[in-house]
Amino acid sequence: MGIPGGSLQDREAGPSLPRDRERELTAGVRISDWPAGERPRELLEKSGTRSLSEAHLLAVILRTGAPGGRSSALDLGRGLLSRYGGLEGLDMASVAELKRLAGIGLAKAASIKAAFELGRRLSSGEISRPRRFRDSRGVAAYFRPQLLNLRKEIFVTVLLNGRHELIRETTVSEGCLTSSIVHPREAFRAAVREAAAAVLFVHNHPSGDPTPSVEDRRLTERLVEAGKILGIRVLDHVVVARRGYVSLLEDGTAGSA
Repeated sequence: MGIPGGSLQDREAGPSLPRDRERELTAGVRISDWPAGERPRELLEKSGTRSLSEAHLLAVILRTGAPGGRSSALDLGRGLLSRYGGLEGLDMASVAELKRLAGIGLAKAASIKAAFELGRRLSSGEISRPRRFRDSRGVAAYFRPQLLNLRKEIFVTVLLNGRHELIRETTVSEGCLTSSIVHPREAFRAAVREAAAAVLFVHNHPSGDPTPSVEDRRLTERLVEAGKILGIRVLDHVVVARRGYVSLLEDGTAGSA
């Protein structure tokens, strides 16, 4: 079954056909029934990923539509973007949430989450280890993509060697929406076991505001003192959030490390 009026991509991106009209023409039509040059995979092969809309890219990830042909992969992609308000909201959805949606089973939900995680790892530089941290900006650039859209506060200890290169990172605590309980014993456990020369601490603020709380500052002081006793230098404690990041070393809290 052909789709009249030119390329789907042209119509979605340009003013020649309203998006609602495009959806009316394509809703429920199997992608396999479209002209070959208009299918998302073929468009990607011909023109590259940048030529595809977010809905088209999701269609490539989803591969197939809902059982019974009720909706195509592109319909599912558009529905997900609409339901979650775009890619950022979709990234925050859990596998369990996605599985509850019509046409999205475990395979599709896992594919979506895996795609987001690969993007985070590429953005943070995790794929090109060893990573060396030189300043708080580098720490934030590495960890913000991983922690940005989490709904809970996550506290991470980053183990470093003598050259301040990443050995590994370990999650110490997962808190509620507003707070996380961290004990120095747990924060340094992996560092002691693996003889790390130094550590970084990183946690997120789900509220979007990176401003350290009074509790954040008190915790940093305790961690710095514990590091001195253990002979493990605390290089920084960085808070990351949607509206930026704050280094507690640079604002003086951990300055005595």
